[in-house]
Amino acid sequence: MKDLVSILDGNTFLVSDRRGDIEPSLDFPTGLFSFDTRFLSTWLLTIDGERLHALSVDDSTSYRTRFFLAPGEPTHYLDAKVSVIRSRAIGGSFAEELTVLNHTREEMEFTVRVEMGADFADLFEVKQEIHKRGRTIATVGANELRLTYRREAFHRETVITTSTPGEVDVSGITYRIRVAPHGEWTTRLHVATVVYGARGEDFRASLPLGGGRSPSVIEAEQDELIARAPKLGCDCEPLAGAYRRSLNDLAALRYESITLGVRLMAAGLPWFMTLFGRDSIITSLQVLPFLPDLIPPTILLLAGIQGHRLDDFRDEEPGKILHELRYGETAGFEEQPHSPYYGSADSTPLFVILLDEYERWTGDSRLVRQLETQTRAALAWIDTYGDLLGTGYLWYQTRNPDTGLANQCWKDSWDSISYHDGRLPGFPRATCELQGYAYDAKIRGARLARTFWNDPAYAEQLEREAAELKARFNRDFWIPDREYYALALDADGRHVDALTSNIGHLLWSGIVDESRAGRLAEHLLGPRLFTGWGIRTLADDQGRYNPIGYHVGTVWPFDNSLIAWGLWRYGYREEAGRVCEAMLAASRFFDGRLPEAFAGYERTLTDYPVEYPTACSPQAWSAGTPLLLLRVMLGLEPQGEHLIIDPAVPDGMGRVELLDIPGRWGQVDALGRSRGPHDGTRGH
Repeated sequence: MKDLVSILDGNTFLVSDRRGDIEPSLDFPTGLFSFDTRFLSTWLLTIDGERLHALSVDDSTSYRTRFFLAPGEPTHYLDAKVSVIRSRAIGGSFAEELTVLNHTREEMEFTVRVEMGADFADLFEVKQEIHKRGRTIATVGANELRLTYRREAFHRETVITTSTPGEVDVSGITYRIRVAPHGEWTTRLHVATVVYGARGEDFRASLPLGGGRSPSVIEAEQDELIARAPKLGCDCEPLAGAYRRSLNDLAALRYESITLGVRLMAAGLPWFMTLFGRDSIITSLQVLPFLPDLIPPTILLLAGIQGHRLDDFRDEEPGKILHELRYGETAGFEEQPHSPYYGSADSTPLFVILLDEYERWTGDSRLVRQLETQTRAALAWIDTYGDLLGTGYLWYQTRNPDTGLANQCWKDSWDSISYHDGRLPGFPRATCELQGYAYDAKIRGARLARTFWNDPAYAEQLEREAAELKARFNRDFWIPDREYYALALDADGRHVDALTSNIGHLLWSGIVDESRAGRLAEHLLGPRLFTGWGIRTLADDQGRYNPIGYHVGTVWPFDNSLIAWGLWRYGYREEAGRVCEAMLAASRFFDGRLPEAFAGYERTLTDYPVEYPTACSPQAWSAGTPLLLLRVMLGLEPQGEHLIIDPAVPDGMGRVELLDIPGRWGQVDALGRSRGPHDGTRGH
């Protein structure tokens, strides 16, 4: 990812190399994408038949980039006769301005060529090398190239226009230009993406924003969102930098929902530029104290397309919250089940957790009452379809063995759930953190039932079930001789006994017996899991450990943020602070933007965190990580009409203060110190 440059506006984004070029690729999603379709797969600039080299790239904003280029090999730069500035911006469509500068005292002639092409690949085709079945046609017009793709009713177009007359052919535009001494020549190229609906028109045109915005509008919208967030003052530059970058990325990742016509946060560039159940909920939990008004659209959309039937292809069940929603060709023709797909076992209890947490911060009882039916259905799913074996635990096994996800917990890659020796268990599986989420959902559901739904009997039932689940879990999942909870139970009830970061999620959920919390903290901050840059997904002495394996040894920032929250919840302030310090120290090496994951090497081995090659960046729950870490460090917790402040600021971080925190108590300020008593003061 380091050699690639991206710009984005919601789920419309462009990824190129550092020259600004796009070359056809089925290995990584370079190109111009919108709503899961690649509208440009080729965009190559040459001068007199020669490729250019990057002198510098200005990618300081998420929606605009400038490339400063020169032809020839890098050794010729000192004697360059010509240079090129390539300025581009995105906002529903894509625009690029090309400027050729003549640095000599004579008039110069150049042939400028832009090769253009669109394969209209679905993101799943790029990931899984699925071959297209439709047909692409190129049509040449006056200063226009139109690329059209059709497959039955699926219809997409890329329309490229130029402000300067050129020779347009089916694969690009050629300009034969003369540039005066020390002069310049400029043309503007515009690329429109057209997503046709059933009525033969771009369905985005009916959305409130019309499917496109100018860069100035994008900038104003992002500035307005950031201005609404609390103001951070601190002595720690990594924290300040990560906070600024996170707010910018969260603003950039918002896209317009087709279903509701509201702004939602996409999960991550490039693979996950859409609504996810798990990712969207966790991101919402992370940002809730800072930007609470972003949360209701996500809650409402998840509730609106909650499962209501049995559908094996989509892993849909009544009451279940979706996993992923896609708009591309493979979903449309049911080659993939993502229209929507319900293959996650954790999004449903997490939905209940988010709704309760949202009300605790905002006091928005109207939304809780509005969604009573959907919330009850989610709670019912946990004990019915979620309990596949009738043992009182939350299990998963896909109904769709052909294209469904095998692992339906957050570690959803094929090899992520293993015994300590590396063997893989059969299905169904009951991972430990799912039980924690189910416990927390029942506790929170009981509060909602008693306080807002006027149903004390249901509240008592949920509390009783939660207590029974906690006792049963602490009996069945605990491995006495190793003093940690099993990663999962297999179908025979045996321990899947790998040591993983999942035990930190248990602390966040509250399902852990107080007497065992200290031992979990020791494991999490011990040398097998803690790298110094963060907590690994899998301990380094386990059979499948790989520091650059997706879920088997890498460090995930969002995972660490929930673990820090859990450590804080059980009173382990110093340990929570160490996790916060590690994450913020790592963020410095990513220019403040924590990626989806990075390698699990020891901090003593590397002077910087090693990049994971295909990590999403920006990714929503990684962008949300610094915000949740800040909440943990300041010890912010809503309690009725008050905000509790119980700091866990790491030693050496100095002053940390947050001004104008929004919530039901009005605007309050919070102040943390790196030293001093943690006395649980109230914010006013």
